[in-house]
Amino acid sequence: MISERPISYDQLVDEFKALGITAGMNILVHSSLKSLGGWIPGSAETVILALEAVLGESGTLIMPTQTSQLTDPKGWMYPPAEQRWWNLIRDSMPPYDPDFTVTTGMGVIAETFRKQKGVYRSAHPQVSFAAWGKHAEEWMSDHDLDFGLGSHSPLQDLYNANGYILMLGTTYHTNTSIHLAEYFAEWHGKKEITMKAPMMTDNGKQWVKFKDLNFDSDDFDEIGADFEQDCPDLFIQGTIAKAQTKLIQQRGLVDYASGWLETHR
Repeated sequence: MISERPISYDQLVDEFKALGITAGMNILVHSSLKSLGGWIPGSAETVILALEAVLGESGTLIMPTQTSQLTDPKGWMYPPAEQRWWNLIRDSMPPYDPDFTVTTGMGVIAETFRKQKGVYRSAHPQVSFAAWGKHAEEWMSDHDLDFGLGSHSPLQDLYNANGYILMLGTTYHTNTSIHLAEYFAEWHGKKEITMKAPMMTDNGKQWVKFKDLNFDSDDFDEIGADFEQDCPDLFIQGTIAKAQTKLIQQRGLVDYASGWLETHR
């Protein structure tokens, strides 16, 4: 028996608007369905449709659809893979397919969103994004293989457009935009690394090499706490259903994090 009032589509629409989301905004959403609490008729689909209704066709909804499973097993740590299985894993791993490859650790909302009709997913085999709305096709097609969260990524497009981040029941630890600050900033230990992922080429599946940075998100929550203390005018805090939620000016966060990294890291 359902005794508690379900979380409805209309409730979500009203609460997204009350938080400050308006038609025409460009928003990158990090989400936890579980954090909303209670029961939502339609589950993740209803959350997505409510956000799209508020943003309208003039807005852009973006979600991270990363695929950390498409990495070289030589570098796996949690858990590591025994060396004797590395070649077997490489041979067995399917190549990245934007329409087919499942996300890893992105949550059920993002995994549902990437499969929605009208959503475009970028071609990066490890740090892809998916988007719906005005800039979806344009921004998802502008995603370079090298330095996948840098100046030729959807993160930079959002930055250039003065877009927003919606943290729906999530923390700064998973706030992907702070990785863009890692490209901007000079910090101790920063270096270029080589990554590999299985991709389809003219010669069939190949483990393709590309350049990136040695990312480190261990201090992202600390960055977020300092950002909120120092820049209270750059974010709005509220509640969607039972989820603690923040609507953040992405450019402001990235610029702040860039300076923070150069000072503290």
